[in-house]
Amino acid sequence: MAQFNYLEKIGIVFLLALLFYIVKCVVNLVYTYVIGPAVNKVDFKSKGKWALITGSTDGIGKAYAKELAARGCDIVLVSRSIDKLKATAAEIESEYKVNTKTVQADFCDGDAIFDRISKEITDLEIGTLVNNVGISYSYPEYFLDLPDWEQSVNNMIKANVVSVTRMTALVLPGMVKRGKGVVINIGSGSSIIPSPLLTVYAAAKAFVDKFSEGLDMEYGKKGVIVQCVLPGFVCSNMSGIRRSTLIAPTAKTFVKSAISLVGTTSKTPGYLPHTVFFYVINSIHGLATRFSVWLVTRSMENTRRKALRKYKKQ
Repeated sequence: MAQFNYLEKIGIVFLLALLFYIVKCVVNLVYTYVIGPAVNKVDFKSKGKWALITGSTDGIGKAYAKELAARGCDIVLVSRSIDKLKATAAEIESEYKVNTKTVQADFCDGDAIFDRISKEITDLEIGTLVNNVGISYSYPEYFLDLPDWEQSVNNMIKANVVSVTRMTALVLPGMVKRGKGVVINIGSGSSIIPSPLLTVYAAAKAFVDKFSEGLDMEYGKKGVIVQCVLPGFVCSNMSGIRRSTLIAPTAKTFVKSAISLVGTTSKTPGYLPHTVFFYVINSIHGLATRFSVWLVTRSMENTRRKALRKYKKQ
């Protein structure tokens, strides 16, 4: 009987702890996605005349460019394809009646590109920087089996780590001098959940997360808002997803959600279904580490097999 009462008390404590965790998560979600955006709206145009977006001709980057143009900012588009840059600039100017400037740059090239970008933007008042450019795997793969191993790893580090560091170094001094600005760094949900077969990409995006955290601590007190966005799946060329769903929204839907959270939270998946998904994955991982890693690994291996079959047919 005493043993039963002891176990009963443990069960009650466990249920209370679980209830507290659930309530805490719900309150956090309500504040982040409902209350915060209503009371912490950011006037991006007041932060500076121009917004600069890297990787701005497709997917999330293009959606950020359009959303910031809709909010009255002139737009600096930085990407590697001159044809896409021209087309995107013309589209934004026609639709939103703002000025645009294009800078062609391949972030997988050497350091000289940053000198060129610096010269192109030297006289511009850049109030918002979106470090969006990035490179992921062509398909899930084991670390040692990455195709063109050295080039793949170097390109992922240059595009995901060096780019965000160097672009921030170019733009941040002006923001600090004016005492205002916004830096949005696009990380990845892969850096905060188990991500086998995406090891280098997830690790590179973990840098973006930690880099953003430090910047926020250092420069938040100087009037600069820093936010790291950690998306899940979004319809884009990078993800290869063509049809939108609740868990894989269009880039436009995702960015409308994420940008509304600037000023409310410095680190966010940016989109409510992604936040819930990461809560669930990390809860499972915490309770049953081996099972969650097995589950994610099997899923990635299935994706890998499908991709390899496709490549062989081609």
